[in-house]
Amino acid sequence: MSFIETEEQTALRAAVASLASKYNYRDYVLPLSRKNEPLTELWDEAGKLGFLGVNLPEEFGGGGAGMYELALVQEELSAQGAGLLLMVVSPAICGTIITKYGTDAQKQNWLPKLADGSSKMVFAITEPDAGSNSHQITTTARRDGDDWILNGRKIFISGVDQAEAILVVSRTEDHKTGKLKPALFIVPVDVPGLVKNVQEMDVIEPDHQYTLFFDDVRLPADALVGSEDAALAQLFAGLNPERIMGSAMAIGLGRYAIDRAVEYAKERTVWKTPIGAHQGISHPLAQIKIELELAKLMMQKAAILYDSGDEFGAAEAANMAKYAAAEASIKALDQAIQTHGGSGLTKEVGLSAMLQAARIMRIAPVSREMILNFVSQHSLGLPRSY
Repeated sequence: MSFIETEEQTALRAAVASLASKYNYRDYVLPLSRKNEPLTELWDEAGKLGFLGVNLPEEFGGGGAGMYELALVQEELSAQGAGLLLMVVSPAICGTIITKYGTDAQKQNWLPKLADGSSKMVFAITEPDAGSNSHQITTTARRDGDDWILNGRKIFISGVDQAEAILVVSRTEDHKTGKLKPALFIVPVDVPGLVKNVQEMDVIEPDHQYTLFFDDVRLPADALVGSEDAALAQLFAGLNPERIMGSAMAIGLGRYAIDRAVEYAKERTVWKTPIGAHQGISHPLAQIKIELELAKLMMQKAAILYDSGDEFGAAEAANMAKYAAAEASIKALDQAIQTHGGSGLTKEVGLSAMLQAARIMRIAPVSREMILNFVSQHSLGLPRSY
Protein backbone atom coordinates (compact mmCIF):
# COMPACT_ATOMS: atom_id res chain seq x y z
CA MET A 1 0.00 0.00 0.00
CA SER A 2 1.43 3.35 -1.05
CA PHE A 3 0.11 6.88 -0.94
CA ILE A 4 2.77 8.10 -3.37
CA GLU A 5 0.80 8.68 -6.54
CA THR A 6 1.97 7.43 -9.92
CA GLU A 7 2.72 9.70 -12.85
CA GLU A 8 -0.62 8.67 -14.38
CA GLN A 9 -2.52 9.60 -11.21
CA THR A 10 -0.69 12.92 -10.93
CA ALA A 11 -1.48 13.68 -14.58
CA LEU A 12 -5.13 12.76 -13.99
CA ARG A 13 -5.31 15.20 -11.08
CA ALA A 14 -3.90 17.99 -13.24
CA ALA A 15 -6.27 17.25 -16.12
CA VAL A 16 -9.35 17.18 -13.88
CA ALA A 17 -8.28 20.37 -12.10
CA SER A 18 -7.92 22.08 -15.48
CA LEU A 19 -11.43 21.05 -16.47
CA ALA A 20 -12.89 22.09 -13.12
CA SER A 21 -11.34 25.55 -13.37
CA LYS A 22 -13.49 26.13 -16.47
CA TYR A 23 -16.61 25.21 -14.48
CA ASN A 24 -15.74 26.84 -11.18
CA TYR A 25 -18.10 27.46 -8.30
CA ARG A 26 -18.70 31.19 -8.53
CA ASP A 27 -19.10 31.46 -12.30
CA TYR A 28 -20.82 28.17 -13.15
CA VAL A 29 -21.92 25.98 -10.24
CA LEU A 30 -23.47 28.57 -7.91
CA PRO A 31 -25.67 30.29 -10.54
CA LEU A 32 -27.06 26.91 -11.64
CA SER A 33 -27.46 25.74 -8.04
CA ARG A 34 -29.53 28.81 -7.20
CA LYS A 35 -31.87 27.81 -10.05
CA ASN A 36 -31.75 24.12 -9.01
CA GLU A 37 -30.45 23.16 -12.46
CA PRO A 38 -28.01 20.29 -13.07
CA LEU A 39 -24.37 20.72 -14.09
CA THR A 40 -25.01 19.22 -17.52
CA GLU A 41 -22.17 20.85 -19.46
CA LEU A 42 -19.60 19.83 -16.87
CA TRP A 43 -20.95 16.26 -16.76
CA ASP A 44 -20.90 15.93 -20.53
CA GLU A 45 -17.35 17.24 -20.91
CA ALA A 46 -16.08 15.11 -18.02
CA GLY A 47 -17.64 12.09 -19.73
CA LYS A 48 -16.06 12.85 -23.10
CA LEU A 49 -12.66 13.16 -21.42
CA GLY A 50 -13.10 9.74 -19.80
CA PHE A 51 -13.15 11.03 -16.21
CA LEU A 52 -16.54 9.61 -15.20
CA GLY A 53 -15.70 5.99 -15.96
CA VAL A 54 -12.10 5.68 -14.82
CA ASN A 55 -13.12 2.90 -12.39
CA LEU A 56 -15.04 0.82 -14.94
CA PRO A 57 -13.52 -2.00 -17.04
CA GLU A 58 -11.67 -1.06 -20.20
CA GLU A 59 -13.57 -3.67 -22.23
CA PHE A 60 -16.72 -1.63 -21.63
CA GLY A 61 -15.20 1.76 -22.37
CA GLY A 62 -13.97 2.58 -18.88
CA GLY A 63 -10.51 3.52 -17.72
CA GLY A 64 -9.72 0.18 -16.13
CA ALA A 65 -8.51 1.86 -12.94
CA GLY A 66 -10.17 1.76 -9.53
CA MET A 67 -12.07 3.62 -6.86
CA TYR A 68 -8.88 5.49 -5.96
CA GLU A 69 -8.87 7.18 -9.36
CA LEU A 70 -12.61 7.91 -9.37
CA ALA A 71 -12.32 9.49 -5.92
CA LEU A 72 -9.37 11.49 -7.20
CA VAL A 73 -11.58 12.88 -9.99
CA GLN A 74 -14.33 13.78 -7.53
CA GLU A 75 -11.89 15.44 -5.13
CA GLU A 76 -10.33 17.64 -7.82
CA LEU A 77 -13.72 18.68 -9.20
CA SER A 78 -14.91 19.50 -5.69
CA ALA A 79 -11.74 21.48 -4.96
CA GLN A 80 -13.08 23.98 -7.52
CA GLY A 81 -16.55 23.76 -5.99
CA ALA A 82 -17.71 21.64 -8.94
CA GLY A 83 -18.26 18.21 -7.39
CA LEU A 84 -20.76 15.98 -9.19
CA LEU A 85 -23.22 14.27 -6.86
CA LEU A 86 -24.31 11.79 -9.51
CA MET A 87 -20.74 10.50 -9.81
CA VAL A 88 -21.37 8.96 -6.41
CA VAL A 89 -24.38 6.98 -7.60
CA SER A 90 -23.96 6.37 -11.34
CA PRO A 91 -20.37 5.13 -11.97
CA ALA A 92 -19.43 4.47 -8.32
CA ILE A 93 -22.43 2.61 -6.90
CA CYS A 94 -24.40 1.41 -9.92
CA GLY A 95 -21.40 0.90 -12.19
CA THR A 96 -19.56 -1.08 -9.53
CA ILE A 97 -22.53 -3.33 -8.72
CA ILE A 98 -23.24 -4.08 -12.38
CA THR A 99 -19.54 -4.75 -13.03
CA LYS A 100 -19.39 -7.27 -10.19
CA TYR A 101 -22.84 -8.87 -10.34
CA GLY A 102 -24.58 -7.90 -13.57
CA THR A 103 -25.32 -10.31 -16.39
CA ASP A 104 -23.32 -10.10 -19.59
CA ALA A 105 -26.26 -8.35 -21.25
CA GLN A 106 -26.53 -5.82 -18.42
CA LYS A 107 -22.82 -5.09 -18.62
CA GLN A 108 -22.93 -4.67 -22.40
CA ASN A 109 -25.96 -2.41 -22.21
CA TRP A 110 -25.10 -0.22 -19.25
CA LEU A 111 -21.38 0.00 -18.57
CA PRO A 112 -20.37 1.80 -21.80
CA LYS A 113 -23.09 4.42 -21.20
CA LEU A 114 -22.16 4.88 -17.55
CA ALA A 115 -18.47 5.11 -18.49
CA ASP A 116 -18.84 7.93 -20.98
CA GLY A 117 -21.62 9.67 -19.06
CA SER A 118 -24.10 9.44 -21.93
CA SER A 119 -26.53 7.81 -19.51
CA LYS A 120 -27.03 8.02 -15.76
CA MET A 121 -28.38 5.45 -13.34
CA VAL A 122 -29.38 6.53 -9.85
CA PHE A 123 -29.64 4.47 -6.68
CA ALA A 124 -32.71 3.98 -4.49
CA ILE A 125 -32.30 2.43 -1.06
CA THR A 126 -33.64 4.94 1.50
CA GLU A 127 -37.22 4.55 2.71
CA PRO A 128 -39.28 6.84 4.95
CA ASP A 129 -39.98 4.19 7.58
CA ALA A 130 -36.61 2.43 7.49
CA GLY A 131 -34.25 5.38 7.86
CA SER A 132 -30.72 4.13 8.45
CA ASN A 133 -31.95 0.60 9.19
CA SER A 134 -31.78 -1.05 5.77
CA HIS A 135 -32.99 -4.29 7.34
CA GLN A 136 -36.44 -2.68 7.61
CA ILE A 137 -36.79 -2.11 3.87
CA THR A 138 -40.39 -2.84 2.86
CA THR A 139 -40.16 -2.43 -0.93
CA THR A 140 -40.87 -5.94 -2.18
CA ALA A 141 -40.70 -7.85 -5.43
CA ARG A 142 -42.85 -10.90 -6.19
CA ARG A 143 -42.72 -13.23 -9.14
CA ASP A 144 -45.49 -13.27 -11.71
CA GLY A 145 -44.56 -15.85 -14.29
CA ASP A 146 -41.19 -14.79 -15.67
CA ASP A 147 -41.76 -11.19 -14.58
CA TRP A 148 -41.33 -9.38 -11.27
CA ILE A 149 -43.92 -7.08 -9.67
CA LEU A 150 -42.40 -4.30 -7.55
CA ASN A 151 -44.25 -2.40 -4.81
CA GLY A 152 -43.00 0.13 -2.28
CA ARG A 153 -41.64 3.62 -1.89
CA LYS A 154 -38.30 5.39 -1.63
CA ILE A 155 -37.28 8.84 -0.40
CA PHE A 156 -34.37 11.27 -0.94
CA ILE A 157 -33.43 9.76 -4.31
CA SER A 158 -31.08 12.13 -6.14
CA GLY A 159 -31.16 13.04 -9.82
CA VAL A 160 -34.08 10.92 -11.03
CA ASP A 161 -34.94 13.59 -13.62
CA GLN A 162 -31.46 13.22 -15.14
CA ALA A 163 -31.40 9.43 -15.20
CA GLU A 164 -32.43 6.72 -17.62
CA ALA A 165 -32.93 4.12 -14.90
CA ILE A 166 -32.94 3.55 -11.15
CA LEU A 167 -31.14 0.73 -9.35
CA VAL A 168 -33.74 -0.14 -6.72
CA VAL A 169 -32.96 -2.05 -3.53
CA SER A 170 -35.87 -4.27 -2.54
CA ARG A 171 -36.46 -7.63 -0.93
CA THR A 172 -38.24 -10.61 -2.41
CA GLU A 173 -41.72 -11.29 -1.09
CA ASP A 174 -40.70 -14.48 0.70
CA HIS A 175 -38.12 -12.48 2.67
CA LYS A 176 -40.44 -9.71 3.91
CA THR A 177 -39.45 -10.46 7.49
CA GLY A 178 -36.23 -11.49 9.15
CA LYS A 179 -32.77 -10.67 7.92
CA LEU A 180 -32.53 -8.55 4.80
CA LYS A 181 -31.87 -10.48 1.60
CA PRO A 182 -31.79 -7.67 -0.92
CA ALA A 183 -32.81 -8.06 -4.53
CA LEU A 184 -31.64 -5.27 -6.81
CA PHE A 185 -33.58 -4.30 -9.94
CA ILE A 186 -32.83 -1.93 -12.82
CA VAL A 187 -36.02 0.09 -13.22
CA PRO A 188 -36.50 2.46 -16.20
CA VAL A 189 -37.64 5.91 -15.05
CA ASP A 190 -40.60 5.84 -17.46
CA VAL A 191 -41.96 2.41 -16.48
CA PRO A 192 -45.75 2.29 -15.85
CA GLY A 193 -46.66 2.33 -12.16
CA LEU A 194 -43.72 4.48 -11.06
CA VAL A 195 -44.68 7.87 -9.63
CA LYS A 196 -41.89 10.43 -9.14
CA ASN A 197 -42.48 13.45 -6.88
CA VAL A 198 -39.92 16.21 -6.40
CA GLN A 199 -39.12 16.87 -2.74
CA GLU A 200 -38.90 20.52 -1.76
CA MET A 201 -35.49 21.00 -0.15
CA ASP A 202 -34.31 24.14 1.62
CA VAL A 203 -30.79 23.72 0.27
CA ILE A 204 -29.08 25.47 -2.62
CA GLU A 205 -27.93 22.61 -4.85
CA PRO A 206 -28.04 21.69 -8.54
CA ASP A 207 -29.71 18.28 -8.21
CA HIS A 208 -33.34 17.51 -7.34
CA GLN A 209 -34.38 14.97 -4.71
CA TYR A 210 -37.33 12.67 -5.28
CA THR A 211 -39.87 10.53 -3.49
CA LEU A 212 -40.68 7.42 -5.53
CA PHE A 213 -43.79 5.24 -5.40
CA PHE A 214 -43.80 1.79 -7.02
CA ASP A 215 -47.36 0.57 -7.60
CA ASP A 216 -47.37 -2.90 -9.19
CA VAL A 217 -44.44 -2.00 -11.40
CA ARG A 218 -43.94 -4.89 -13.82
CA LEU A 219 -40.34 -5.73 -14.65
CA PRO A 220 -38.93 -8.40 -16.96
CA ALA A 221 -36.81 -11.21 -15.54
CA ASP A 222 -33.63 -9.59 -16.81
CA ALA A 223 -34.23 -6.48 -14.65
CA LEU A 224 -32.86 -8.43 -11.67
CA VAL A 225 -29.17 -7.71 -11.06
CA GLY A 226 -27.20 -10.78 -10.10
CA SER A 227 -28.96 -13.41 -8.04
CA GLU A 228 -31.98 -12.97 -5.80
CA ASP A 229 -30.01 -15.05 -3.28
CA ALA A 230 -26.85 -12.93 -3.41
CA ALA A 231 -27.62 -11.74 0.13
CA LEU A 232 -25.84 -8.55 1.19
CA ALA A 233 -22.74 -8.92 -0.97
CA GLN A 234 -24.03 -7.09 -4.01
CA LEU A 235 -25.55 -4.30 -1.90
CA PHE A 236 -22.39 -3.65 0.09
CA ALA A 237 -20.34 -3.74 -3.11
CA GLY A 238 -21.85 -0.31 -3.74
CA LEU A 239 -21.88 1.13 -0.23
CA ASN A 240 -18.11 1.29 0.29
CA PRO A 241 -17.65 3.23 -2.98
CA GLU A 242 -20.50 5.52 -1.88
CA ARG A 243 -18.67 6.42 1.34
CA ILE A 244 -15.33 6.85 -0.43
CA MET A 245 -16.86 9.17 -3.02
CA GLY A 246 -18.72 11.13 -0.36
CA SER A 247 -15.43 11.59 1.45
CA ALA A 248 -13.76 12.82 -1.74
CA MET A 249 -16.50 15.37 -2.29
CA ALA A 250 -16.26 16.65 1.28
CA ILE A 251 -12.46 16.87 1.17
CA GLY A 252 -12.63 18.79 -2.10
CA LEU A 253 -15.16 21.25 -0.68
CA GLY A 254 -12.92 21.73 2.35
CA ARG A 255 -9.96 22.44 0.09
CA TYR A 256 -12.02 24.98 -1.82
CA ALA A 257 -13.01 26.75 1.40
CA ILE A 258 -9.46 26.90 2.74
CA ASP A 259 -8.13 28.19 -0.58
CA ARG A 260 -10.67 31.02 -0.60
CA ALA A 261 -9.89 31.85 3.04
CA VAL A 262 -6.15 31.92 2.40
CA GLU A 263 -6.59 34.16 -0.65
CA TYR A 264 -8.63 36.61 1.36
CA ALA A 265 -6.33 36.47 4.39
CA LYS A 266 -3.37 37.42 2.18
CA GLU A 267 -5.17 40.32 0.50
CA ARG A 268 -7.22 41.80 3.33
CA THR A 269 -5.17 44.35 5.26
CA VAL A 270 -6.08 45.86 8.62
CA TRP A 271 -3.73 48.23 10.44
CA LYS A 272 -1.26 47.88 7.56
CA THR A 273 -0.92 44.11 8.06
CA PRO A 274 -2.53 41.25 6.09
CA ILE A 275 -4.94 39.54 8.44
CA GLY A 276 -3.33 36.19 7.61
CA ALA A 277 -0.30 37.25 9.65
CA HIS A 278 -2.37 37.11 12.82
CA GLN A 279 -2.44 33.78 14.62
CA GLY A 280 -6.13 34.21 15.37
CA ILE A 281 -6.63 33.78 11.62
CA SER A 282 -3.71 31.58 10.62
CA HIS A 283 -3.85 28.92 13.33
CA PRO A 284 -7.48 27.83 12.78
CA LEU A 285 -6.81 27.56 9.03
CA ALA A 286 -3.63 25.57 9.65
CA GLN A 287 -5.48 23.22 12.00
CA ILE A 288 -8.21 22.58 9.42
CA LYS A 289 -5.59 21.98 6.74
CA ILE A 290 -4.14 19.23 8.94
CA GLU A 291 -7.59 17.71 9.55
CA LEU A 292 -8.40 17.69 5.84
CA GLU A 293 -5.10 15.96 5.03
CA LEU A 294 -5.73 13.33 7.70
CA ALA A 295 -9.22 12.67 6.32
CA LYS A 296 -7.76 12.42 2.83
CA LEU A 297 -5.25 9.81 3.99
CA MET A 298 -8.04 7.69 5.42
CA MET A 299 -10.02 8.08 2.19
CA GLN A 300 -6.99 6.96 0.19
CA LYS A 301 -6.51 4.00 2.52
CA ALA A 302 -10.15 3.01 2.04
CA ALA A 303 -9.86 3.26 -1.75
CA ILE A 304 -6.65 1.22 -1.86
CA LEU A 305 -8.12 -1.47 0.38
CA TYR A 306 -11.27 -1.58 -1.73
CA ASP A 307 -9.35 -1.79 -4.99
CA SER A 308 -7.22 -4.60 -3.54
CA GLY A 309 -10.34 -6.64 -2.72
CA ASP A 310 -10.35 -6.17 1.06
CA GLU A 311 -14.04 -5.34 1.49
CA PHE A 312 -14.07 -5.56 5.30
CA GLY A 313 -10.96 -3.45 5.77
CA ALA A 314 -12.31 -0.94 3.26
CA ALA A 315 -15.59 -0.69 5.18
CA GLU A 316 -13.88 0.42 8.38
CA ALA A 317 -11.64 2.91 6.57
CA ALA A 318 -14.43 4.23 4.33
CA ASN A 319 -16.69 4.91 7.29
CA MET A 320 -13.91 6.64 9.21
CA ALA A 321 -12.97 8.67 6.13
CA LYS A 322 -16.53 9.79 5.54
CA TYR A 323 -16.88 10.88 9.19
CA ALA A 324 -13.57 12.75 9.25
CA ALA A 325 -14.07 14.37 5.84
CA ALA A 326 -17.56 15.64 6.66
CA GLU A 327 -16.44 17.17 9.95
CA ALA A 328 -13.35 18.79 8.42
CA SER A 329 -15.32 20.12 5.44
CA ILE A 330 -17.95 21.83 7.59
CA LYS A 331 -15.26 23.24 9.85
CA ALA A 332 -13.32 24.54 6.83
CA LEU A 333 -16.32 26.37 5.42
CA ASP A 334 -17.28 27.82 8.78
CA GLN A 335 -13.74 29.12 9.30
CA ALA A 336 -13.56 30.45 5.73
CA ILE A 337 -16.73 32.45 6.36
CA GLN A 338 -15.31 33.72 9.66
CA THR A 339 -12.07 34.73 7.93
CA HIS A 340 -14.03 36.80 5.41
CA GLY A 341 -16.04 38.50 8.15
CA GLY A 342 -19.28 40.02 6.91
CA SER A 343 -18.39 39.45 3.26
CA GLY A 344 -18.35 35.71 3.93
CA LEU A 345 -22.14 35.86 4.13
CA THR A 346 -22.61 37.74 0.86
CA LYS A 347 -24.21 36.26 -2.21
CA GLU A 348 -21.16 37.17 -4.29
CA VAL A 349 -18.73 35.10 -2.22
CA GLY A 350 -21.11 32.14 -1.99
CA LEU A 351 -19.49 30.40 0.96
CA SER A 352 -22.67 30.45 2.99
CA ALA A 353 -24.51 28.58 0.23
CA MET A 354 -21.71 26.02 0.05
CA LEU A 355 -21.91 25.49 3.81
CA GLN A 356 -25.49 24.26 3.29
CA ALA A 357 -24.25 21.67 0.81
CA ALA A 358 -21.40 20.58 3.06
CA ARG A 359 -23.80 20.16 5.97
CA ILE A 360 -25.50 17.35 4.03
CA MET A 361 -22.31 15.32 4.44
CA ARG A 362 -23.00 14.78 8.14
CA ILE A 363 -26.30 13.11 7.24
CA ALA A 364 -25.86 11.43 3.85
CA PRO A 365 -25.11 8.90 2.57
CA VAL A 366 -24.83 7.67 6.14
CA SER A 367 -25.16 9.74 9.31
CA ARG A 368 -22.21 10.33 11.59
CA GLU A 369 -24.12 8.62 14.39
CA MET A 370 -24.40 5.41 12.37
CA ILE A 371 -20.70 5.63 11.58
CA LEU A 372 -19.96 5.92 15.29
CA ASN A 373 -22.17 2.87 15.84
CA PHE A 374 -20.17 0.98 13.20
CA VAL A 375 -16.82 1.92 14.75
CA SER A 376 -18.07 1.14 18.27
CA GLN A 377 -19.25 -2.32 17.30
CA HIS A 378 -16.87 -3.45 14.56
CA SER A 379 -13.64 -1.63 15.46
CA LEU A 380 -13.93 -1.58 19.25
CA GLY A 381 -16.04 -4.70 19.77
CA LEU A 382 -18.60 -2.98 21.97
CA PRO A 383 -22.13 -4.40 22.29
CA ARG A 384 -24.97 -3.14 20.12
CA SER A 385 -27.67 -0.89 21.54
CA TYR A 386 -30.21 -1.91 18.92
